[in-house]
Amino acid sequence: MTQVPRAAVERDRRYWKRILIANAAGALAVVVINSGLAPGLPLRALARAFGTSLAYANCIGISMALVMPKVAQVCWGWSPHWRWTTLLAAMVALTAAGTIVATGILLAVGIVPRRFFFEWLVGGFRVAIIISLIIGISITVYESLRSDLEETTEALRSKERDEAEARRLATEAQLASLESRVNPHFLFNTLNSIAELVHRDPKVAERVTGQLAALMRSSLDAQASPLVALDDELRVVADYLDVERVRFGDRLRYRLDVPGELGSARVPRLSLQTLVENSVKYAVSPRREGASIVVRALQADGRLRVEVADDGPGFDPAQAASGHGLALLEARLARIFGDRARLHVDSSAAGTRVAIEVPMTSA
Repeated sequence: MTQVPRAAVERDRRYWKRILIANAAGALAVVVINSGLAPGLPLRALARAFGTSLAYANCIGISMALVMPKVAQVCWGWSPHWRWTTLLAAMVALTAAGTIVATGILLAVGIVPRRFFFEWLVGGFRVAIIISLIIGISITVYESLRSDLEETTEALRSKERDEAEARRLATEAQLASLESRVNPHFLFNTLNSIAELVHRDPKVAERVTGQLAALMRSSLDAQASPLVALDDELRVVADYLDVERVRFGDRLRYRLDVPGELGSARVPRLSLQTLVENSVKYAVSPRREGASIVVRALQADGRLRVEVADDGPGFDPAQAASGHGLALLEARLARIFGDRARLHVDSSAAGTRVAIEVPMTSA
């Protein structure tokens, strides 16, 4: 058995409380209109009049409370003329039905004499239609606006949750990127290579040291925007590949084939680098002859496609570690762009192509 959420139960409870208060207010209004609360009017007569009015108010008000929200939901997006024509027609019909039911109940309990049934019915409808339209229109507008406000509030809360989740994923991406840099195998080999270059080629050693420091800074920059210019991402990728070439030498061959006019296009931070790291891990590292990596980008139909291709032995995407690499990138794309972004993986023994497609935006 499905359990109704507690928030929904509380929302319904408040709704019916408002309806019952409105019914009581309507019944009291009818008593005031009919009697004017004249001085000397017996309390028993007032109580009888209020009870009679309350019967009409509840029969009409409860039927409206059950039906009018559904009618409003159906026609609220229509043109004002047809929307209000439908709402008013529904209110009149419900008032007539409620008046018949209430008069029948009062007849059954002996308050309305049988011979005066029709007179009570007509008289009750005349008064009820005025009160029903005033209160019904007010409640319908109020509840519709309240529903819109609740939906907007929930949408804002959902957006805040999505933004918080996007920040969490960006932090995980930073940590994952940092892990790949401070991995002892990566870091020790890079430092050993720099130590050898200090004697053999000091200028190259200085350049690689600066690139390694830049990579560390890019991973630790917690204030960075989740979206960066493609040129900035390519600079980080170039630094990363140059540092890796110190380790792998000629086994790592790469080319950046990105048109200059796309440099200002926005991509998720560390996204392209994640794809390149994937190629280094699965294409260059496991083979003696290494592999070639090509980074390409193109624009079509208002979308940007950035692709990293290699001629390595391929890999099984299902074996990628959960929470890191491609899985983390795919989650970040979904959080930032929703269903407007895609991650494509095409891997075989002949090589691998991994690409992201995002809406084309510029800095």
